[in-house]
Order: sequence, then C-alpha cells, then structure tokens
Amino acid sequence: MNRILLHPAYFGPVSQFVAMANAAEIVFENEDNYQKQTYRNRMYIYDPNGKLLLNIPIKHRSSVTGGAKQNGKHQLYKEVQIENQFNWQTQHWRALKNSYQASPFFEFYEDELYPIYHKQYDFLLDFNYACLDFIKTSLQWDFTYKKTSEYILKPEDCKDARPFINAKSQHISSEPYTQVFDNKHGFLPDLCILDLLFNEGPNSIQYLENQQLKL
Repeated sequence: MNRILLHPAYFGPVSQFVAMANAAEIVFENEDNYQKQTYRNRMYIYDPNGKLLLNIPIKHRSSVTGGAKQNGKHQLYKEVQIENQFNWQTQHWRALKNSYQASPFFEFYEDELYPIYHKQYDFLLDFNYACLDFIKTSLQWDFTYKKTSEYILKPEDCKDARPFINAKSQHISSEPYTQVFDNKHGFLPDLCILDLLFNEGPNSIQYLENQQLKL
C-alpha cells in the first residue's frame, strides 16, 4: 500500500504498526471526534495472568464544559485531556515492569521509556504522539508522518486504516513470536507494540513487514 490513514493510539496494537511498516506514506487523523473503547486511551499487554487492559483516565467533557456536548458538537480527540488526579502513570509503569522485566529487551529500552511515564501530559493526543516517537526512535525506524488539517470523511487517495483504532476488532492474522508467558497462556495476537518490542527488539521491523493485514 502506498499511503495510509491512521489514528494515533496509546502504544497502538501490532496491526497498526504492520500497516505503517508496509506503507510508503503515513498520515494520522488529527481532526476526528473522540470515541470511547478504542486504542486512543487503552492498550493490552501480556501479564502473568494473561491479557491485561491498561486504560488512561480522561476528563469527560461534562467535567470540563458542563455537558457531553457543547454547541451541539462532540469533543474533538485533540481536545481530550488526561485525568492526572489518578496515579495511572505509576500503575501502568509498574504493570509493564511486572510483565516484561524478564523479556529479552525490556532493560535495553527501559531508560528511554521511563520518562514517558514520569512526565505529566495534559492532552491525550500529545501523549500518544510521544509514544509513537518512542517506538520510532527505539527501532531506529526511518519514517516520517503527516497530520491531517481537517477531518477526512471518505479518503480517496489512501487506504483508510482508521478502523484499526477500534479495540473490539482484530485486523491481523499474525505469526507467533515468543512472549514471556506463552508457556502459560499461549500466543496472544495483536497486543500493544511494546509487547513485540520487548520480545523481539530490533527484529520487530522485519516481523512487521512480514505480516498480512485484513483491510
């Protein structure tokens, strides 16, 4: 595929990065409305008990503006603020360490990942772009991306991979790779990109390029 349109996500699922690895040009939807139950503010990791959800708490529009909508409009993704009164960053960091400290590459990336969970971000979209840039830097992945300046209802010049943000759908039939707890629960596909990174390290890009998407 040549050009692909995606949503920024919280360390998005492997399928999203498969799409990116097989695209010549990457565009992120920056002007859409926020929706619940998506990878915008959640990711899944592999912990000792199996698949674990990590969720970023957000400030609901009612607490910011006094209602679910303002002037009849839904809240834009780029306007969504993180609810930092909860100690979510510490909880997520501990969960990641508990799950992946025995993986082959966690220690290799730990020092670079640490600041993301110890710096306060006000807006969810800013945090998600920081997550994306961490993956790009960690893998020394030479790609650039653009951001939309207006909402694209029906893309005509690119593949629309925005449905990949839906946490209830699976868009990939992925080859198994070694996971820390696969001897207990087997291979869990399409977890967050950190699961692949901590287990495969620099081999992650080659893995992504070899997978098939359901578009």
